[in-house]
Amino acid sequence: MASEAGGEQRCGTGARLRGARENKGLTVAQAAETLHVDARTLEALEAEDFAALGADVYVRGHLRRYAELIGESPAELQELYASGAHAPRPDLTRIPRREPAGGAPRLVVPALLGLVGFALLALLWWLLTTPGEKPRPLAAAPPAPSAADEAAPAAPARPTQLALKFSALSWVEVSDATGRRLLQGLYAPGSARTLSGAPPLRVILGNAPAVTLRVNDQAVTLAGLVRHDGSARLLIDGDGRTTPAPPRLAHGD
Repeated sequence: MASEAGGEQRCGTGARLRGARENKGLTVAQAAETLHVDARTLEALEAEDFAALGADVYVRGHLRRYAELIGESPAELQELYASGAHAPRPDLTRIPRREPAGGAPRLVVPALLGLVGFALLALLWWLLTTPGEKPRPLAAAPPAPSAADEAAPAAPARPTQLALKFSALSWVEVSDATGRRLLQGLYAPGSARTLSGAPPLRVILGNAPAVTLRVNDQAVTLAGLVRHDGSARLLIDGDGRTTPAPPRLAHGD
């Protein structure tokens, strides 16, 4: 019995698993279904193809559960597995930290900054020491004249309305500031005329005492403007003010 126990102890992990499963009367498929694992996982354990199972922690987990199912000692099987000539598996649950790079790259940024600063200082020194005409600031452009500074054109004069009423026969001529003739002719007693034009209006009356004038509905007095022969030559502005009209040589007035 001792030799049998010793021989069983010397059996490999896979052989003990397979023997215990067969003693239980289980197939690989039945054991895999009970453990809810792939049948290939149990086949890899019995074939000691531990590399197919991944990291060491996974191998030990599958060994423990399989041993409990088939009545083997999980501790003995894991010890047997650990004592075997199996290469250590990498622990995929731990991610190695990347060691920081050497100190040499850290000096690159300060070196570049130093070179840039030196170049700027050299450029400034060259600008200050190089003879020649230095750039001058641009003269400020004169401000554009505002609309208020520009002289606004004079607004055109409002047309002046002139009403004439004749109490006796009289000849009359009226023209506006542009020289346009507004009225000319001989008018009978009781007649009346109304006209408008740009002031001042130039008025010539052949029988001034027989003519009544109104400018913009305001009466116009002819006092001091009637000549000894009864005629009158006058200028009437937009406010109804009258002044003697100078003679027009072109018309022989």
